[in-house]
Amino acid sequence: MAANDGTTQDENRPTSRYAEAGRPDDDTGSGAAGAPARVTVPPPAAAPGADGRTGGTAGAAAAPSRMPRWLPRAMVLALTLYGCFQLGSWALHQLIGLLINVLIAFFLALAIEPAVGRMAARGVRRGIATFLVFIAVLAASVGFVVALGSMLAGQIVEMVEDFPEYLDQVINWINKTFHSELSRVAIQDSLLRSDWLQKYVQNSATGVLDVSATVLGGLFRLLTIFLFSFYFAADGPRLRRALCSVLPPSKQAEVLRAWEIAVDKTGGYLYSRGLMALISGFAHYVLLAMLDVPYAPALAMWVGLVSQFIPTIGTYLAGALPMLIAFTINPWYALWVLGFVLIYQQFENYVLQPKLTARTVDIHPAVAFGSVIAGTALLGAVGALIAIPAVATLQAFLGAYVKRYTVTEDPRVHGHRRHGEVVLARVQRALRSRKDGAAADGESGG
Repeated sequence: MAANDGTTQDENRPTSRYAEAGRPDDDTGSGAAGAPARVTVPPPAAAPGADGRTGGTAGAAAAPSRMPRWLPRAMVLALTLYGCFQLGSWALHQLIGLLINVLIAFFLALAIEPAVGRMAARGVRRGIATFLVFIAVLAASVGFVVALGSMLAGQIVEMVEDFPEYLDQVINWINKTFHSELSRVAIQDSLLRSDWLQKYVQNSATGVLDVSATVLGGLFRLLTIFLFSFYFAADGPRLRRALCSVLPPSKQAEVLRAWEIAVDKTGGYLYSRGLMALISGFAHYVLLAMLDVPYAPALAMWVGLVSQFIPTIGTYLAGALPMLIAFTINPWYALWVLGFVLIYQQFENYVLQPKLTARTVDIHPAVAFGSVIAGTALLGAVGALIAIPAVATLQAFLGAYVKRYTVTEDPRVHGHRRHGEVVLARVQRALRSRKDGAAADGESGG
C-alpha cells in the first residue's frame, strides 16, 4: 500500500552496495517486508606471506623467516678454521728458529754421509764414524777461526799503535793544504770531551749484556745443530727405514732415490768446493808470501773459503781484505793482488770449476747466483749456504723424470747461421718477390 508522502515501501528501504550491483543483500536473496535489511560484508582478502602463501589479516606484519639450519654449523666451522690458522701461525712463528736449525743439521748430515758411509763399510760403527768426522770438521773450523782472529787482533793492535802517526800525517796535510793551525792535542781533547763519545761509551757499557746473550744464543744454536746433525748421520739407516715404513712399496723407491741424490749432490758440492778452496788458498798464499804481506796463511784461508762458498762474487769479496792489508804495506801491492784475483777468477770459472764440478754439481752459474739470492732473501746467510746443493738436488731429481730428445744438427741451435745460407735465402726471397710482381702485372694487363 502507498505511504502518505507518496513513496513506496521499497523506496524507504535502505539500499546496500551489493544491491546496487544487482546481487541479493542477504543469504536468501530476499528480505521480509518491513524488516531491517542485513548488510553482508565479505572478509578482506588475505595478504600473501613472505613464503608466498596467503595467511594473516590485512595490516598485520608478516611472520619472520626462520634461520637456515646449516648457517650455525657453517659459522662454527669458519670460527674453528680461523682459530686453527691463528694457532698454527703462532706455533710456526715460535718454532721457526728450531726448524731452520733442523734444516741446517739435515744438510750437514747429508754432507758428511759419504765419509761416514765409507768408514761404516770398513767395519767402523756409524756412531764412532760420525763422531770422528765431526771432530775433524770442528778442529778445522776452530783452527780457521783462531788463525783469522789472531790476524785481525794483531792488525787492530798495530793500527791502534800507529794511529797517532796516521793522525799527525793527516793534520800536517790539512795544515799545508788549507793553511790552518790544527794540532793533534787539541783534536784529542775535543774528541775525549765530546758528548757523542760519552754517549757511545754509555751505550756500549749497557750493551755488554746484549752481546753476552747473543754469544750464548749462538753457542746454543751451534750445539743444537751439531746434535741434530749427529743424530741424522749416525741414525741415517734407521731414519730411512722409519720413513719408508709409512709409505707403500711403490713410493719407497722414489724416496730412497731422492735421498741418494741429495746425499750425492750435497756431499759432492761441499767436497768439490773444499778442494777448490784449498787450491785457491794455496795460490793466493804464494802471491802474498812473495809480496811479503803479513798474515799470509790466514789471508789465504780467508780467500779460499769465502771465494768458494759465496759463488760468483765471493772471490771479489774475499780479495778485499788482503788488498786492504797489502795497501798498508805498499799501494802497488794492492794492485798486484787485485790483478791476481781477476786472473784467477777467470781461470777458476773456465778451467778448474768445470772439471771438478762436472759430476757433482752441474748447474749454470746464473742459476747458482739466482739460487743464492733467493736463499738469502728467504733464510739469510743460512739460505745462501744451502741454496746451491738444494737446487742441484732438485735439478737432478727432476732430470731423472723429464724426457729428453736428441737435438737436431741445425746451425741455429748454436746461435748462428752460415753466411752462404743467409745469402741464398735473401736471393730466393728477391726472386720470389719479382716473380710475384710480374705475375700481378700480367694479370692487370690481360
